[in-house]
Amino acid sequence: MTADLSQLVKAYDVRGVVPDQWDETLAELFGAAFVQVTGADAIVTGHDMRPSSPGLSRAFARGAAARGVDVTEIGLCSTDQLYYASGAFGLAGAMFTASHNPAQYNGIKMCRPGAAPVGQDTGLSEIRELVESWIDSGAPTSDATPGTITQRDTLEGYSAHLRGLVDLTSIRPLKVVVDAGNGMGGHTVPTVFAGLPLTLVPMYFELDGTFPNHEANPLDPANIVDLQKRVREEDADLGIAFDGDADRCFVVDERGEPVSPSAITALVAARELARNGGKGTVIHNLITSWSVPEVVRENGGTPVRTRVGHSFIKAEMATSGAIFGGEHSAHYYFKDFWNADTGMLAALHVLAALGGQEGTLSALVAQYDRYAGSGEINSTVDDQAGRLAAIKATYEGREDITLDELDGLTVTATDWWFNVRPSNTEPLLRLNAEARDEPTMVKVRDEALAIIRG
Repeated sequence: MTADLSQLVKAYDVRGVVPDQWDETLAELFGAAFVQVTGADAIVTGHDMRPSSPGLSRAFARGAAARGVDVTEIGLCSTDQLYYASGAFGLAGAMFTASHNPAQYNGIKMCRPGAAPVGQDTGLSEIRELVESWIDSGAPTSDATPGTITQRDTLEGYSAHLRGLVDLTSIRPLKVVVDAGNGMGGHTVPTVFAGLPLTLVPMYFELDGTFPNHEANPLDPANIVDLQKRVREEDADLGIAFDGDADRCFVVDERGEPVSPSAITALVAARELARNGGKGTVIHNLITSWSVPEVVRENGGTPVRTRVGHSFIKAEMATSGAIFGGEHSAHYYFKDFWNADTGMLAALHVLAALGGQEGTLSALVAQYDRYAGSGEINSTVDDQAGRLAAIKATYEGREDITLDELDGLTVTATDWWFNVRPSNTEPLLRLNAEARDEPTMVKVRDEALAIIRG
């Protein structure tokens, strides 16, 4: 096998096709490199339900143990369950998953103790360099006594920790449809929801890393069609869809209509601020709705805007002491969860908010969903920089319009804004637009797309 690590090691994680781009031999080298770069003397590993995950995870453990490191394997788990283990046990960790990618993919999400992320600027580039230097010769022999590899179950502890953060015991009974997409939500949801006043209607809870029903990416509208239909058929109060490794959740209301992740961010932000006496910093990325900073301010908090991407959110949460952070990609981050993202905790907040009052979910979230948004629109372009420059030239100098380049280009007027940012891995520009009403949003969206695709 020829390893092309430039394609395998991404900005935040390792991800590629098995066995074409990586295999257990390479996973073992990653294990050795991970412990050398982090300096860990003990680590925790977990994996999702993909056919290649157990073998890759064990190979990584072998590589770590050979360098004198004790490894705790928690086996099948969601990504946020691995973060729980890292935080609760104070261990560096590695999660084997490719999240929502197709079945032939797999990857590693790595963290330091306390679920602190390992990305390009925090150790991942050094790990890549070590692995590249070892591909032909293998990892250097270690003088250390080999570490142990032991197994530990963390599902009950993870569930108890989450339920200790959100009280659902006194909510009114709710009927909830959950689409696990044959991913790890099928493993975690039954234990987390057990004994709560919830009637659970499970969909695709069978763990199957070949994803026989639909891709485990709920942000793609095609993948929530089954959930929407089932919510209406069951006359349920809401539906929840998880991605493959269950670190993201997507919500639909009692009508089967999608609820904007920005509205969920605003709802959870209001609840977290209430828990903290109406004070605290809340992080949001620059493509979340205007609703989010508005709701944060209305509830006494301080909104902080960041670039798109979990490493930026987590870094800002750590430096600012933020109590919560949300992204429009349906990632939700909590100070009480080691600043890590957990879709399950966000889902519990939604259930608690809905069950704590008598209205419908659509009525509840209406106060948090105030503007017309385009959603993310991708355009294939040959010259990303050139198209961004053309947009800047078009709007620069216009009265009552401001430009900023925190992440791509954001153009803001009194009644609308849009952001265009380049993909790091593909020849794409990503457009998100929002306005105070639908006709204005459509006009702004179409003007921006005409320049992007011009």
